Amino acid sequence: MSDTSKKTPQTEPRFSATFDPGTMSEIRRAAATGIYDIRGAGAKRKLPHFDDLLFLGASVSRYPLEGYREKCGTDVVLGTRYAKKPIHLKTPVTIAGMSFGALSGPAKEALGRGASAVGTSTTTGDGGMTPEERGQSSILVYQYLPSRYGMNPDDLRKADAIEVVIGQGAKPGGGGMLLGQKISDRVAKMRCLPKGVDQRSACRHPDWTGPDDLEIKIAELREITDWEKPIYVKVGATRPYFDVTLAVKAGADVVVLDGMQGGTAATQEVFIEHVGIPILAAIRPAVQALQDMGMHRKVQLIVSGGIRNGADVAKALALGADAVAIGTAALIALGDNDPHLEEEYQKLGTTAGAYDDWHEGKDPAGITTQDPELMKRLDPVKAGRRLANYLSVLTMEAQVIARACGKSHLHNLEPEDLVALTIESAAMAKVPLAGTTWIPGASSF
Repeated sequence: MSDTSKKTPQTEPRFSATFDPGTMSEIRRAAATGIYDIRGAGAKRKLPHFDDLLFLGASVSRYPLEGYREKCGTDVVLGTRYAKKPIHLKTPVTIAGMSFGALSGPAKEALGRGASAVGTSTTTGDGGMTPEERGQSSILVYQYLPSRYGMNPDDLRKADAIEVVIGQGAKPGGGGMLLGQKISDRVAKMRCLPKGVDQRSACRHPDWTGPDDLEIKIAELREITDWEKPIYVKVGATRPYFDVTLAVKAGADVVVLDGMQGGTAATQEVFIEHVGIPILAAIRPAVQALQDMGMHRKVQLIVSGGIRNGADVAKALALGADAVAIGTAALIALGDNDPHLEEEYQKLGTTAGAYDDWHEGKDPAGITTQDPELMKRLDPVKAGRRLANYLSVLTMEAQVIARACGKSHLHNLEPEDLVALTIESAAMAKVPLAGTTWIPGASSF
């Protein structure tokens, strides 16, 4: 009897690791439209991060602190180098710059309320300062960006610190975007732009081109503010050792270092995923630069880009940072991408937790929009309370870890308290691979 009736066994369909479904989908989208993809938020690819590090809690060789009886300090002072009025924060967790325009007015107000409730700062972002934000922010940092949108000396003087933005982690070397659908009457007036027309910010400042000019600009800002306000310099994480060195030599009081996991209102997908380096890889070179100049803890270092919980905060401080800044996490605390809006996210062709079309201005949570009806959905008082709760939890979690390591202040955490789970994270963080004394590549950056 013939065996031809038997079917030949079939192998399982196998996707390419290089041309996976997401990659093929993007190729089809690009082929159909002829334009690059724009979105908000930060990198979505898996990157080395703080999860790859672990703390070594106290045991016989170390003595822990009792959480209910022994204090663990969390305060930080920023701007001690030159400013007459440095900033005193009760927690080392700050709110990163996010503009009015990218965010709604109620969202900016909520950020100010939440930050003020726990004694920390918030930051303006591109496009200027709003009365609601200044009114509800006990400590407000004013961003000075290449676009100069909304910038005026009066607002500089009203701020508690000035942050000169050279770049951000999601798009170092690239300018910002605010598409026309979010340029409302109010946004247009603040930025001196036509309503409904796409705004593309410059990638560099118009009146200086290098570190020597930056020194002049910082001196100018000090004169405008009578040397009272701390001057920050913010850079995207690319060449942190050299960028931090030059920022300090130019006269910065504080350096803000933003890794590629940091979010953005809107930029090219290819930029978000393929430019810059993870914050884990950037902290130690930045700290080394400060140490080599004898400026560590004299010029404060704020790091950002994917900070999510108290463990991330503690690890960043243990690696040498003075404070951290959160952006995406703060928006989630306000109500961004919340599952209770799933039905509306489905209508927009996405799902809760994956919504990133912030540039479209259709955010059902009322956060990344300028639509008056959508903005009404966000109660800034309730949202601010949620943010305050979240910031309190981050601080308490970091304290729990610090006490377990025997530290009476968060800033007493140090690299010696950490080990790494992977060779990559050990090399980046310059801490030993767990169970060994080996630090890959420790001899150089």
